[in-house]
Amino acid sequence: MKFQWKPPEGAVGKLLDQYKYVLIVVIAGIVLLLWPSGEKKQAQEADGAADLWENFDLNALEEKMSRTLSQVEGAGEVTVTLTVKNGMEQVLASNRSTSVSERGNSVEEETVLVNSGGNQEAVLITQRYPTFQGALVVCQGGDDAQVRLQLTQAVSALTGLGTDRITVCKGGG
Repeated sequence: MKFQWKPPEGAVGKLLDQYKYVLIVVIAGIVLLLWPSGEKKQAQEADGAADLWENFDLNALEEKMSRTLSQVEGAGEVTVTLTVKNGMEQVLASNRSTSVSERGNSVEEETVLVNSGGNQEAVLITQRYPTFQGALVVCQGGDDAQVRLQLTQAVSALTGLGTDRITVCKGGG
């Protein structure tokens, strides 16, 4: 037995029969929009990146970069040293009051605190992440121009440094 759909009679039925393929595409689009996506996974990855910066550890970052860059063909064993201009900096909300008296002006500044579950926490306005100043990469394949170029580009992509602030050298051993 073969199922065959017959539209209702009348003007509505005529429209449904005429635009049945458009309706199928629209329904499929709605289903795809409602389909669960990887947003939770992306949010978890973003939280992981935030944790990395929140608990910024220069030595751990250098180790991770060294392991990653060692995978570049021809590089061999890699050691990375990074220098930073400044560390993590947090800017907290504050109330500022200025008073004028005969002796001069006085400014009082007080950090804004909020109650959170019985604890008082400062209100964070923004975080300034570390700014890299330079990078030194020492590797066994540092005498090969192609390897130097690949490592320089990789370090630049990872740190945001310009290539003029990255040095790749051949290491002994």
